[in-house]
Amino acid sequence: MALSFVSAPVTVRAPATSANLGPGFDALGLALALHDHVTGRVTDRGCTVSVTGQGAGELPDGADHLVARAAYAAFDVLGARPPGLALECDNRIPQARGLGSSSAAIVAGIEVARALVAGGHELMDDAAALRLANEIEGHPDNVAPCLLGGFTIAWTGEGGARAVRLTPSAAVRPTVFVPDVRGLTAHARAALPAEVPHADAARNAGRAALLVHALTAAPELLLPATEDRLHQDYRAPGMPASAALVERLRAAGVAAVISGAGPSVLALTQVPGDFEAGDGWAATPMSVDADGAGLSGSTLGHAERYTIAAGRKS
Repeated sequence: MALSFVSAPVTVRAPATSANLGPGFDALGLALALHDHVTGRVTDRGCTVSVTGQGAGELPDGADHLVARAAYAAFDVLGARPPGLALECDNRIPQARGLGSSSAAIVAGIEVARALVAGGHELMDDAAALRLANEIEGHPDNVAPCLLGGFTIAWTGEGGARAVRLTPSAAVRPTVFVPDVRGLTAHARAALPAEVPHADAARNAGRAALLVHALTAAPELLLPATEDRLHQDYRAPGMPASAALVERLRAAGVAAVISGAGPSVLALTQVPGDFEAGDGWAATPMSVDADGAGLSGSTLGHAERYTIAAGRKS
């Protein structure tokens, strides 16, 4: 059967995410109501990418852009590539700050491909989209909440990445503290030891289990539930300001953690009004994104399509 492409432009949005959430290393993630928007359309040839907002003037403008790479990977899974592709990226998620900007780019690219292919969501369901996003990203803790929304628990097995989505308590009040400086996930991962003490691993397992309960049903337990001994202390020398801010927030009774690989800091409970993060930090209260990535103001109702087998509009 010939694969057809929708000729009208489509726009998708992908939320920021915070992974780990303290003890849930590479497994737990939360979608935040801060979004990148990507508009894609089929063209006659080539690949162009324009970027506004975060990363403008820094990110690639062709097929090597991460959104384009993810879109083409999805087209390959779906069965064919369009003749050409034009992408417009309006980025609002800070780059290299531990808020899932790369995961948002990957998921947005996959969503653009699914939307531009006639029947794309039937040919590639969310489970398959998650597996592909994980293959590109390398771990599922950010791509899962970006794709599915809410609070997710993700894992990988022989069949690839899987995830379950849970609804956080309405009492969860995220605030993101974003620093002026950037961080690199590769550097943060390089700081982790190959082995950790058994007692620390056991303690983290208990706290991660408690965190699932605290986030969904008992937010009064979020402070003890977000204790971590698996990664944050090892990464602290590379981001001392972030580690100090987490310590100050927790001393004030706020369930605060390093967001993803940092250097941003995430608070899950309300921050006292008189708390001052200090110079170099932008504090932004946010809500949880309940929906995850998806279409935003597209024109999928247009009937005109490109048909790949015929090589012409039909």
